[in-house]
Amino acid sequence: MSVSKEIDPNTLETTAPRPSAFGKQIVSFFAQKIVYHSLLWMVYIALMLIVNSASQGFWFTLINVLIHTFFLGTLVYFNLYYLLPKYLSEKQFFTYFLLLFLSTLIATPLEVFCLYQNMAAYPAAQESILQNQLSHLIFMFIVLNIGTVSTIVKEWLTQQRIQRDLEKRNLQSELSFLKSQINPHFLFNTLNSLYALTLKKSDQAPEIVLRLSEMMRYMLYECNNKVVPLDREIQYIQNYLALERIRYGSKARIEFQYIGEEAKLYQVAPLLFIPFLENAFKHGLGHQLSGGFVEILLSVEDDNIDFFIQNSKSEKKTALYYKGGIGLKNIKRRLELIYPNDYDLSMNDMEESYSVNLQINIKPTNTL
Repeated sequence: MSVSKEIDPNTLETTAPRPSAFGKQIVSFFAQKIVYHSLLWMVYIALMLIVNSASQGFWFTLINVLIHTFFLGTLVYFNLYYLLPKYLSEKQFFTYFLLLFLSTLIATPLEVFCLYQNMAAYPAAQESILQNQLSHLIFMFIVLNIGTVSTIVKEWLTQQRIQRDLEKRNLQSELSFLKSQINPHFLFNTLNSLYALTLKKSDQAPEIVLRLSEMMRYMLYECNNKVVPLDREIQYIQNYLALERIRYGSKARIEFQYIGEEAKLYQVAPLLFIPFLENAFKHGLGHQLSGGFVEILLSVEDDNIDFFIQNSKSEKKTALYYKGGIGLKNIKRRLELIYPNDYDLSMNDMEESYSVNLQINIKPTNTL
């Protein structure tokens, strides 16, 4: 027997190894722009020394590489801190590339002149540097364009990350807002039922208070999580229906059945099914004097949660009955946000009844 357990993202912060304080200092040190820029230039100089190693000696080659690196670095930072923000960021493309080319055209002869002076003892090297001026210009212009492209890509990735963070925060805020609308809406309906029975001085009032307290505890302390065990959601539904059975008595037939795999193995978004119950009672049984019904079937099979609810219709049909009210609008939006590609919601408006069928593809939290 093997047991696999789905990792809860909320526990990653406590279970994942945390970097030490020294490790954080190291990462912070190398994340400084001046540090990693210096390292990049050191690597570039080392590579140039390897590529341009000559028989004239190490120090002669090093001076030539440093001269080249000085002019290239000047162009790179001129492009990075002046041309890019002033012209390219303002979408002045022609002006940007013209100034980039002119700056390269000015810097290249100056670089060649300095290299030529350093090669005074080597006439053959001087002649070679003069003949390769165009190659120097093209090389430096290509390097600058590579820097431009890398900066644009880096900026784009940063903007994408910011956008994703913003969308994530907006999503969390919207889900919290929708959930906050569900809770008061349900509480209002439940308190109305309790008030009606209290006026009758019913002996069932203590049971209502007990069930209501259980439901409030669930709403206040468990529904703040992104998901809850399915068996807890079922218990909430059963408490809800128990209150409605007390309210309607023999005037209505209220049935609930759960079939399938063990409910505690699955997790769903909290209060996911309640708006359908609210609409069934408020817009269905709420307009009938007797003979009404609400039938609910919840099943789990092959990682698919199937929720079906059907209620009788009265002759008094309001616009809200067909539109579903604020609760149904909220649940549609929550489904789009939480299960965008893993749910199917269908509604059937028949002559004497109204039904809703919600199917969600979901994986169990534990698989034996």
